[in-house]
Amino acid sequence: MTDATRRLAFIGLGVMGYPMAGHLAAAGHQVTVYNRTAAKADKWLSEHKGAKAATPREAAAGAEFVFTCVGNDDDLRSVVLGDDGVLAGMEDDAILIDHTTTSAEVARELNDICVAKGCAMLDAPVSGGEAGAINGALTVMVGGAAPVFEKAAPLIDHFARARRLMGPSGAGQLTKMVNQICIAGLVQGLSEALHFADKAGLDGRAVIDVISKGAAQSWQMENRYETMIDDKFDFGFAVDWMVKDLTICVDEATRNGHSLPITEIVKTYYEDIQSMGGGRWDTSSLIRRLRALK
Repeated sequence: MTDATRRLAFIGLGVMGYPMAGHLAAAGHQVTVYNRTAAKADKWLSEHKGAKAATPREAAAGAEFVFTCVGNDDDLRSVVLGDDGVLAGMEDDAILIDHTTTSAEVARELNDICVAKGCAMLDAPVSGGEAGAINGALTVMVGGAAPVFEKAAPLIDHFARARRLMGPSGAGQLTKMVNQICIAGLVQGLSEALHFADKAGLDGRAVIDVISKGAAQSWQMENRYETMIDDKFDFGFAVDWMVKDLTICVDEATRNGHSLPITEIVKTYYEDIQSMGGGRWDTSSLIRRLRALK
């Protein structure tokens, strides 16, 4: 399948969805957008060529591929199911590509409903943050059937630097859980390290300049240490969303009979940040919790 001009719908123009939909429009595809707050759709249309719809169902009507990128399981169900949901408007053989970070359970549930209707679905959560979405450099981890993935891959490539089919329905969401588990531990470790360096009287920037050339190096270190030192947290992925994601991870581990001790601890630390009024701060704000401790 060549990446010819496609009729697409994009549901959800948040921090991630807004630029992702923009990349699809910039590539020449016919994109119809829907957002719960209509003003956001109007703003998107002032910057990109496309159309808007009053409901998800209207957006999906006639679309070959429908993209969703919303908040959580309930949000996803609300835009997919029901009289005004995308499934009510999708034609046979259309493909639903969900970029929301959700539970694997809802991914499998909606996949089964799509298949029963004659459509197909991919659960395709992303990593890379707002900057990755803007720069078209996201990592996309996908669950679903291989033939469906092959059809969707050229479109995903417009906003991704890497994408991979991880397994059947739900595998994309499970892989995203692994991603978030890794990030949680890394950010807490970096927060403790920078706080330790400060209390020890070291120049944090000099410390990172040295250790980032060795085994301690990570994306979080390279991209967040300066703003953490400067106590600025208006970048990247919000704490509220990380709490949601880590809750999904812990719940999945409970179902699987596994333990996530570090993840559970870091989740409570992020909840402390929420109680400090930092729900919209980015995830590197864990260091502010340490600074607030007596």
